[in-house]
Amino acid sequence: MRRFRAVWLSMALLAVGELVGGAQETANPSSGSATAAAVPGPNSAPGSFDEVVDRMVERERQLVAQMRNLRPMVETYVQESKTDKAGNLIPMRDQYSLERLDLSQGPQGVSFLAQGSIGGSLGKLGGIFSQRLRPQDFAAMVVLDPDFYRKYYDFTYVRREFLGEVRCIVIDAEPKADAPAGRFQGRIWVEDQDYNVVRFNGSYVQSSLHFDSWRLNLRPGMWLPAYVYSEESGQDRGSGQFHLKAQTRLWGFDRKNAAQNRNDEFTQIVVDSQIQDQSGTAADATPLAAERLWEKQAEDNVVERLQKVALLAPAGGVDKVLQAVVNNLIISNNLALQSDVRCRVLITAPLESFTIGHTIVLSRGLLDVLPDEASLAMILAHELSHIVLGHRFDAKLAFNDRMFFPDEQSFQRLDFKRRPADEAAADAKALELLKNSPYQEKLASAGLFLRALQQHAPELPNLIRPHLGNSFAVGAITRMSTLLAAAPPLDAQRIDQIAALPLGGRIKLDPWSDQVELAKVQPVALALAREKMPFEITPFFPHLTRQAAEHGEKIASAGSGN
Repeated sequence: MRRFRAVWLSMALLAVGELVGGAQETANPSSGSATAAAVPGPNSAPGSFDEVVDRMVERERQLVAQMRNLRPMVETYVQESKTDKAGNLIPMRDQYSLERLDLSQGPQGVSFLAQGSIGGSLGKLGGIFSQRLRPQDFAAMVVLDPDFYRKYYDFTYVRREFLGEVRCIVIDAEPKADAPAGRFQGRIWVEDQDYNVVRFNGSYVQSSLHFDSWRLNLRPGMWLPAYVYSEESGQDRGSGQFHLKAQTRLWGFDRKNAAQNRNDEFTQIVVDSQIQDQSGTAADATPLAAERLWEKQAEDNVVERLQKVALLAPAGGVDKVLQAVVNNLIISNNLALQSDVRCRVLITAPLESFTIGHTIVLSRGLLDVLPDEASLAMILAHELSHIVLGHRFDAKLAFNDRMFFPDEQSFQRLDFKRRPADEAAADAKALELLKNSPYQEKLASAGLFLRALQQHAPELPNLIRPHLGNSFAVGAITRMSTLLAAAPPLDAQRIDQIAALPLGGRIKLDPWSDQVELAKVQPVALALAREKMPFEITPFFPHLTRQAAEHGEKIASAGSGN
């Protein structure tokens, strides 16, 4: 009797990156002035708070200069909500942008979204807010102040505090009365070895948005922006409380070095000491073999291009988890496929899945919100069915010149959408695969996920709007509708019924290498029904660590807290 491997690790319902702050050190609490508290760092240097501030300002200005030479991806997802009659927040609408950030001339970016989409302007804030949201408004929050000079600020020492494993000096910053407009005001956390800013929390003067900005130690001595959580609320005349939350993520910092590494491979001379004569076995490919090789070349071209753009994560551990679920489906159904099936992760937040030839792709956002392994198996079964049924993949992409296009045109040049007839056939085949699989008795949760998706689709269209594949819901029609119809009713008050998770709790992304992995977090028990938060945005609380020079591959843990 075959054994099937359980692969979707215990689902952390609400992932929390906890502060390891039990060893907070508080300096003289009676001292309120910036110069009163001496804050010695390692080796008793610097010797005063003034010197700490000087070093912090210097390091921050170095970071601003460094960021002007980097072109990371920056993604912002916004949700707007209002209170219902029971006092609970209900979603009203959402907005999304994806850009290549350019800080050389201020916070600007090149949008990856089509002209006329929300990429150029995220739209107008509702409620009491009159300003129009732009992607650069959120991108600006990755640096404290592009013109960060001590003469513009009053600094006050607060305390010492641990953020994860990193001991920090906590400082309050307030602009002077004669400082130029737009200065930062709020709290700053400065790590106590090199005096880099690792977190700042507050707002810019004359701006209505408050934010919490985090940085990770991506290379020894290098702290770069990774996450920004934004939130605002107010009274909306006639319609109750208005609430806005946004997550901004950055990645793709190492694109230039990745390209250089590929060039370096050319300079490495490798001599094969055991050359074998292949003349006895070499032969031209048969027509069928040639057709398959041609399709495989097209598949490889697209996968390589998406990874180069920093849309597709490099192959890694999450792929193996997905592959194990696919193997369970293949083995239990005795499927004979003409080539191996691969799995990869799209780094973006919108929920989507699609196939590129024999490569199944699931987005980071989709993996975040799926509640359990059975729900994951449902998604993978649908995509595997396209492969089993032989649905066509356009092999025109085997011509390499078709990959010669600007990065920001990726969503317009690449399209993996299927015909409605193919989608319906894949649904039917997926049900057959699931009924013969180890997941057949656990599909109620998959149906609940679809119910939750259908319920939230009208208010969160940008979360379920795919950029490369088919949508999960078109009007009242939802993918795998048979499972949806068989699912129990949604009950928002039942704590034990988890239909979908919040965004950001499962997949951890290294902003430097673009590698993804499953977040290692402890499950947090729900106390209230409102803590379920399906598909919702939550704040970030990464567990900060330092990279030692001899452990350059160690990355900071970066789960979001709920």
